Amino acid sequence: MSVAVHELRDALVEALGEDARVSDGDSERDLHAEDMTFHRPQRPDLVVYPSSTEEVSRVLAIASERRVPVTPFGAGSSLEGHVIPTRGGISLDLSRMNRVLEIAAEDLSATVQAGVTRTVLERAAGEYGLFFPVDPGADATLGGMAATNAAGTTTIRYGKMRANILGLEAVLADGTIIRTGSRARKTSAGYDLTSLLVGSEGTLGVITEVRVRLYGIPEHIVAQRISFPTIDAACRTAAAAVAAGSAVTRLELLDAWTLAAINAYRGSDYPEGPCLFVEAAGTEATVEADLALVRELAEAEGATEIVDERDPTARAKLWAARHDAAYAAAAASPGRHERATDTCVPVSELAGAVAYARSEVERLGIDAAIIGHAGDGNLHVSMQLDPNDAAKLAVADELVERLVVDALARGGTCSGEHGIGLGKIKALELEHGDLVPLMREIKRVFDPHGIMNPGKVFTP
Repeated sequence: MSVAVHELRDALVEALGEDARVSDGDSERDLHAEDMTFHRPQRPDLVVYPSSTEEVSRVLAIASERRVPVTPFGAGSSLEGHVIPTRGGISLDLSRMNRVLEIAAEDLSATVQAGVTRTVLERAAGEYGLFFPVDPGADATLGGMAATNAAGTTTIRYGKMRANILGLEAVLADGTIIRTGSRARKTSAGYDLTSLLVGSEGTLGVITEVRVRLYGIPEHIVAQRISFPTIDAACRTAAAAVAAGSAVTRLELLDAWTLAAINAYRGSDYPEGPCLFVEAAGTEATVEADLALVRELAEAEGATEIVDERDPTARAKLWAARHDAAYAAAAASPGRHERATDTCVPVSELAGAVAYARSEVERLGIDAAIIGHAGDGNLHVSMQLDPNDAAKLAVADELVERLVVDALARGGTCSGEHGIGLGKIKALELEHGDLVPLMREIKRVFDPHGIMNPGKVFTP
């Protein structure tokens, strides 16, 4: 340990009051050196575990004074290297800030500390007949989900994190504590700093508390699995359902490669062709009407099988299979690492974007699953790569660039939900090169010394 790191450790221990909250052990540094991505791990110098906003403030004040980089860490489930401490310094692990502070059932809201996970909030809200809808698949922390503006299978109905956050508490780079938003459902008071901090990926400050919207648990829920002869037919059905005003809560696309991997991984027997997983929730009448509409549109596109899953256990099994898609793809390619990337296009362009992605995957000789949140045009390509094969890694870089260029040409974006992190910096410049200087100036106001998650979103 260098003298500077040793002195930093002593200062942090004094600020937090006990040794156990500051770690320089190899195992803990390794655990905080990576996320769920292919990006190369990089260790922090120290891992710090605050238990309150005030302690986060003390840590950042010390880091600011010494110009030490700080990388916020939640569950480590991000997909573009967000939590990798590229400049060493402090990995600020918020997992001990894990209290549900309030369930305001009458206001349909909850206030939680940043380290509360999605499933913990789900259990707490469920006692009041309520639920929080944003479901990224992983059991991520609410602070991490806010920082990355996470989304998931229910975005088509409920929106992403930004649409479901009423306010938050955050600590700026110099240790200043700020609170944005209010308990009200809407506001027109000044600049929307809540929305600015949501999705800032830890580069503007550390989110320590979040106030989120809750919803009543629907009285009637039915899932639907629809198989198609071609992936184009599945995409056209999804686009038609959206255009027709369907209020389904989930509308997910899986290709044949993915279904085969899921069957091998889970021992299931789903038809191994293009498929839509659909879910409708609400009153019985509205649910049946929505499913009837989707069924009619699917039949018009030549659907080969339509199965309604009305039993809760069967419905849960269907969505477990969807959430296991990444693990299934990894199991289908032992010894390789996953590189997941996403783009998002207008729903009307989804069929073309998927067809282009599959043709490029096959042309470049890459094993990859293609799945998507079809209801909002969000396309995911999950590549399985040998981390020691430099040539294949270069081909993967080429594929990501081609997918981004194609998405932008279709009026889309380089990322619908994974964010920028380390992996999409060049893509952001390609999409918003004229706005990056403005983004840099915003960053400079919030973080004048550049200590907040440096190396993410854009280059220094």
